[in-house]
Amino acid sequence: MKESLYTIPLMDAFKADDECPFCFIERELEQHAISFILGSAYMEDDIRMETDETGFCRHHYKMMYDYGNRLGSALILSTHFKKLNKDLKEQIKAFSPGKTSLFKKSKASENPLSDWIEKKEHSCYVCNYIEKNYDRYLDTFFELYKKNPEFLELFKKSKGFCLHHFKELAAGGQNKLNDKQKAEFYPILFSLMEENMKRLEEEVTWFTEKYDYRNKDKDWGNSKDSIQRCMQKAAGGYPADAPFTADR
Repeated sequence: MKESLYTIPLMDAFKADDECPFCFIERELEQHAISFILGSAYMEDDIRMETDETGFCRHHYKMMYDYGNRLGSALILSTHFKKLNKDLKEQIKAFSPGKTSLFKKSKASENPLSDWIEKKEHSCYVCNYIEKNYDRYLDTFFELYKKNPEFLELFKKSKGFCLHHFKELAAGGQNKLNDKQKAEFYPILFSLMEENMKRLEEEVTWFTEKYDYRNKDKDWGNSKDSIQRCMQKAAGGYPADAPFTADR
């Protein structure tokens, strides 16, 4: 199989022995985007035009702050706020409150100003970067599954996926696999999920039981970090990660 730009990182993610290889990929994409935008990219006109338009979500503003390049963040924000304030002024100028009704409560969709803010809250340069590249990794996953025996073995021996990425794979198989491939793929996927969800249940349960005085001298096994791994499995991400900073 001809290697694509996404093949090696995806293979590496499955070799990382992570609770979810796609969480691993998303973290790599997210950190790359933050490093890129706060490296030298913020000095490039085309990048600044894009960040001026899209801005960032709450989560990624926090990551940018933690990263540590204050000047880079300030330069990005200075031109973004010029655009933001220009648009805000236009929205306020055009705003006209609807008439109060005793029988009908107004909805955000009936308020153009609220709609504009709603769009801003879901507009983010880093989220866009992750989403664009994630879709390509998902395509690569199914291509490797169909054509690469080494990857198939990595998949079979993996720890499964978080529920969010399990959903993506379950949906993706419907469109990217033929009927014969589906008949092989879904039993493997479902078995991985059931087996590894049960494993985490047992590990975190043992974590709680270790606090019983009768078990204080028994081995922790794999339960010491089971809390964050359960959280990852249930919702994705890495709740125990330290802030991502420029000096890592």
